[in-house]
Amino acid sequence: MLAGVSLAGCERTVVVEPAQDAQNPKCADIMLRLPDEIAGQKSRTTSSQGTKAWGDPNIAVIRCGVTPPGPTTDQCVSVSSVDWISKASDEDDTWVFTSYGRTPAVEVLVNRKAESGNNVLAAISPALTAVKPEAKCVGAQDLEG
Repeated sequence: MLAGVSLAGCERTVVVEPAQDAQNPKCADIMLRLPDEIAGQKSRTTSSQGTKAWGDPNIAVIRCGVTPPGPTTDQCVSVSSVDWISKASDEDDTWVFTSYGRTPAVEVLVNRKAESGNNVLAAISPALTAVKPEAKCVGAQDLEG
């Protein structure tokens, strides 16, 4: 279990711990833009504001309003002009993606056994364009010169 979210389970409502800044009005803008389906899996009811889940069992869970990540050496990917810091969870078969350079930040948990992180981020990233970027990921090539 990661951040109070279980990616497996059969209950009707997905129990998701809300992020600290889930009541940020920008979270509402993001949440309203999220897709109803990802990879053919329909969205499900969640227990908290600023959260959404897809699939049964869950293929992905999103929490808006998490603490924005600072500079890091973790892998960063850009999908539809949205930067994401990615990590594999040590606890289970979950990829953890956190948006980078936007406030509020969004965390996406993806069940690695059920769906590709790339597919989930491709479906979710357009919703995050509702929030203007304040920073972007940089690599070694960006620092040269």
